[in-house]
Amino acid sequence: MTISPDLAEVVGKGPMPRSEVVKKLWVYIKSKNLQDPKNKRNIVADANLKKVFGGQSVVNMFEMTKLVSKHLS
Repeated sequence: MTISPDLAEVVGKGPMPRSEVVKKLWVYIKSKNLQDPKNKRNIVADANLKKVFGGQSVVNMFEMTKLVSKHLS
């Protein structure tokens, strides 16, 4: 899949399969400790992820996949 410039800042330049994008996204989230400690399903976006998440500061993991698909073609 082709990756948008905003998403490339998080997962690296593409092209890469969707499964690889999701895997790298989780590596990024865990390395920056962006999961909400009270509710691990929520991701608290940093500046790079806010661009991917359409400006939202907190996104649940189910919403995340939908928002990330907009950056893949």
